[in-house]
Amino acid sequence: MADSIQAVVASTKDFRNGEMREVPLGEHNVLLFKEKDQFYATGTKCTHYGAPLKNGTFSNGRVRCPWHGACFNVKTGDIEDYPGLECLTTYDVRIEGDNVVVSATASSLAQQRKTKPLSKRQKDTPVFVVIGGGAAGGTAVEILRQEGFTGRLLLISKENNLPYDRPKLSKAMTITVDKIQFRDSEFYKQHDIEVKLQTEVVELNALTKTIKLSDGETIKYDGAIIASGGSAHDLAFIKGAQSKNIFTLRSIEDAHAIISAVENQNVVIVGSSFIGMEVASCIAAKVKSVIVVGMEKVPFERVLGTEVGSAMKKFHESNKVQFRLEAITDSFSSTPDGKVSGVVLKSGEVLPASVVIIGAGIKLNTGFVKEGVTKDVDQSLIADKYLKVAEGLYAAGDLVKFPFAFLNNDKVRIEHWGSAQTQGKIAALNLLGKQIPFDNIPVFWTVQYGKSLRYCGYAFQYDEVVLDVEKDWKEKLTFVAFYTKGDKILAVASLNRDPIVVPVSYTHLTLPTKRIV
Repeated sequence: MADSIQAVVASTKDFRNGEMREVPLGEHNVLLFKEKDQFYATGTKCTHYGAPLKNGTFSNGRVRCPWHGACFNVKTGDIEDYPGLECLTTYDVRIEGDNVVVSATASSLAQQRKTKPLSKRQKDTPVFVVIGGGAAGGTAVEILRQEGFTGRLLLISKENNLPYDRPKLSKAMTITVDKIQFRDSEFYKQHDIEVKLQTEVVELNALTKTIKLSDGETIKYDGAIIASGGSAHDLAFIKGAQSKNIFTLRSIEDAHAIISAVENQNVVIVGSSFIGMEVASCIAAKVKSVIVVGMEKVPFERVLGTEVGSAMKKFHESNKVQFRLEAITDSFSSTPDGKVSGVVLKSGEVLPASVVIIGAGIKLNTGFVKEGVTKDVDQSLIADKYLKVAEGLYAAGDLVKFPFAFLNNDKVRIEHWGSAQTQGKIAALNLLGKQIPFDNIPVFWTVQYGKSLRYCGYAFQYDEVVLDVEKDWKEKLTFVAFYTKGDKILAVASLNRDPIVVPVSYTHLTLPTKRIV
């Protein structure tokens, strides 16, 4: 080909099995891998947000992103664990004597990512409906078309916008939707994916396989995926919660409203876990004051434990964030014109507040599911290990509870963005007749004041937190924490110790046996 480029990029003698290395090819670089005496070459950057994959980890034919945990097959380039959507470009490799020769086109070297081919609608049936325009729903419709589904395909979303990367909202609150959107409208039109925005499902009957929409339409489906996620708790039961300038964060409109309101204001954040603390880190430099109210002894206590939580508390305090912990909000006071003026605690203390942000978790959007599906007390949908909740009906994302092999098939519900995307993929594949269980170990992250804490595993309940730290770790904010139950490590968290968390995810269902550090 006219724009073909090839070159000797390495010697076979210089590479060990299990090694990866970035090497030059033309005006660009490629990532070269060796496994079981075979060589492979791919693009160098994660397709999610461009992290250099050479800083990630490589094992069992997969390279995992050092930032957010996306995982790619180095032979095919396919994305196998999320977040992200695009696959890596792969390049031809051949061995000539001791030389490793890579060939590629100039255009593929410049792009270094690829979208898998998608089918289009060729017939009116079967009818598949995906409910929810978030991580799981946005991924599911693509997978269905990638896997050759040619029937009618609908994506129903109550959002104002096409699917976008929601985790960005609490970390970069001024970001615009075009910067984080999964795909543009032309993409969905091109692949015959009917998108109904600002449309809610008011009733789903799994027995009759019918869906009633807020616009009055009724759809008879052959297969469906419920991926409607959750809505932010607004604490509406608390007196004064309807006052002006009290915000929750779930949509890009919410993020923009918050960041527009906080400049030089006294802000109180109700909730001391991830959303609340990420928002605190976003606004701390802009506000007059910020106080975080939490029921825990330290922020993040339930997920990260007391020691790590206390270190994170100290970190936030160094950025002028104040705390009222082991505290409960009793009511919100307001001015005569209805604007919030304070947060009243059960202790009687009144915290001055011209803006309040509530980060108190989510309530699941499953009220429309009326017949034929079993719900748990938290209104989650009970599924089998394949995420099936009824005949021809699957669920994915925050709202599904399923037996998790890693925890001896205890039923769990996972609220992580990457897991939601993976579940969307698995639900789509199983809707097409495959039998793939969800057994991926979750990977998630939080960014606060420019520092990234990474977490791998699932430890809703743990007996002990085993720390691998230096004496002054709280000042340096450098640690690895192992969350254990009995002799099993359920999860690992780290800060400033990359890439220690990422390799754990490769162990899939067998995190390492507990050890003393």
